[in-house]
This record gives sequence, structure tokens and C-alpha cells, in this order.
Amino acid sequence: MVNIMFRWYTLSLICLLSWLHPMEHLVTKGLHPFYISVVEINHNVKEKTAEVSIRIFTEDLEATLKKYGNTKVDLLHPVDKAVVDKLLNDYIQHKLQLNLEGKAVTMHYLGYEQQMESIWTYLEVKDVPTMHKVKVKCSLLYDYQDKQSNLFHIKSDGKEQNFKLDYPETVISYW
Repeated sequence: MVNIMFRWYTLSLICLLSWLHPMEHLVTKGLHPFYISVVEINHNVKEKTAEVSIRIFTEDLEATLKKYGNTKVDLLHPVDKAVVDKLLNDYIQHKLQLNLEGKAVTMHYLGYEQQMESIWTYLEVKDVPTMHKVKVKCSLLYDYQDKQSNLFHIKSDGKEQNFKLDYPETVISYW
């Protein structure tokens, strides 16, 4: 319930910001009023995995990957999806690291999909029997925009914790 309320609150805030700053003015300058990504980390007890989902605005992610990979990126109509998948995976692995139960873990890239104006990227950590201690190091899109904020929703044992990292902050811990 708290997760649903937090998401509605976030969406309401985004809508309010959009209303307060007319979009035609922002679009003519090639800007939008906020730079936010959402990272969800869910412990799947039955599968003994940590499921990681990352939501980023498509245009921000494409611009970041272009800069990171020094090549044009079109996530919606890729010329070679395998190349885009590799670039996206490399970027996320470099900018997002997880430490579970006191140990660094490897995230396995599963893929991405478009949802409205954003891209959801999915990763998974295998062999996670418990998830009581979580440490995250994240600098997603910090190399694109110094107004970037990364929101985290961590779910484990029926509990949820929400965190926010604003540039230049990079570390959160959940114990």
C-alpha cells in the first residue's frame, strides 16, 4: 500500500511540476523539468533471487549511452539489438553495484522494454536465500545530468524501504 501511495505521490509531483513549468517552453530548449530514474530491488524468496528493475526516461538513457559508448543509440528501433543490449548492460554494470548480505554480487542482464516515455531494464541476482542487508552504489545518469535523482524501492521480507540519491550522492544502505 505504501508503495502504491509513494508512486502516486511521485506521479502527482511530476504532473504538478509539468503544470508549473509550461512544457512548450521546456521542449523548445530541449529540456524537461526533472531527471529521475527509479530502481526497484525485490527479493523473490521462492526463486531465491533479487530482481532488479530500472526505469529511465528514454531520451535521457539514449543520450547517456551515446556519450558512454561514443555511438548513436536508438533503443526503440535498434539496428542491432545485441549491440544495444551489450552497451546497456555494460553501462548499468559500471554505474550500479549491489552488495547483498555483505558480499558483492553479480547482476545478470535480462533485457529491456519500452513503457510510455521510459525504458525498463531488467536484471537478476541468483542464489539470494535472504536479503536483509543491502548496500547499493549508484551513479546512473550522473554523467549525463548533475540534477539527476535516483529513487530506490527495496522490498524484502514483506517490507519496503524507499531511498533517494541526488547527484553527487552514490551510496545507500538498508539493514
